[in-house]
Amino acid sequence: MSEVKKIATRESYGNALAELGKEHADVVVLDADLAAATKTGVFKKAFPERHIDCGIAECNMIGVAAGLAATGKVPFASSFAMFAAGRAFEQVRNSVGYPKLNVKIGATHAGISVGEDGASHQCNEDIALMRTIPGMVVINPSDDIEAKAAVKAAYEHQGPVYMRFGRLAVPVINDNADYKFELGKGVVLREGKDVTIIATGLPVANCLEAAEKLAADGIGAKVINIHTIKPLDEELVVAAARETGKVVTVEEHSVIGGLGSAVCDVLSEKAPTKVLKIGINDTFGESGPAVELVKKYGLDAESIYEKVKAFA
Repeated sequence: MSEVKKIATRESYGNALAELGKEHADVVVLDADLAAATKTGVFKKAFPERHIDCGIAECNMIGVAAGLAATGKVPFASSFAMFAAGRAFEQVRNSVGYPKLNVKIGATHAGISVGEDGASHQCNEDIALMRTIPGMVVINPSDDIEAKAAVKAAYEHQGPVYMRFGRLAVPVINDNADYKFELGKGVVLREGKDVTIIATGLPVANCLEAAEKLAADGIGAKVINIHTIKPLDEELVVAAARETGKVVTVEEHSVIGGLGSAVCDVLSEKAPTKVLKIGINDTFGESGPAVELVKKYGLDAESIYEKVKAFA
């Protein structure tokens, strides 16, 4: 069996920006002294006159992005998720969200898979924060192909967009001819009648692996990839819940305020269903190798398999 191709979505972000820059002269990329880590350096090399290093001043960077958007440019403001969503929250809310400006935020190094950088940099709260801003689109792609498609879709969307990317290389799972990315639309990756697994970002590939193991035990798991958490594909979520009667959400994010909360909000109103939320359980992360942290916090395929089996 051939080795599965793995690419970090932050790499995809940098490459997608460079491609976008070739097609659209109004694209401007901002960074906060992290171009090598966020991979916006790829864009900088190709279009140095359209790349602005704002220094270690993320709040100011968002303000600059807002100003550029007000002049008709399409700025992509880039930094680690902890800084883009956390440190600069007030500027994102008041300078971008409130005036509904066309700013795109590329937040890399999200979740515990940041690894050795530890709890101070492992942002497990960003989806929750960005979901609360009126009009903000929130995207969390699962692999290289989806991440590139997300960047293009963000450009085409008129209004603020938050995109979440990772440091750890993840399997490419959307390399099929019929793959289509559409904002606000989930993707059914596997059919099943016994339980629905709704996942986003890094754990999606692990959920597919867990579903294979569940199938060997006679449990049919429907697997849905939700790349756009806001707006959520409510129709798909409700239909899947009614079909299987049980729902499991999986995310590399706090179980408070993220994908699980978004799904529960919808189901409690439209199709009350028993839900199990798998994610970071109201705790900070810690320093360590990314793969080991993913396992310790229960987001690897084996852990997901065991939790879903016990739930189903």
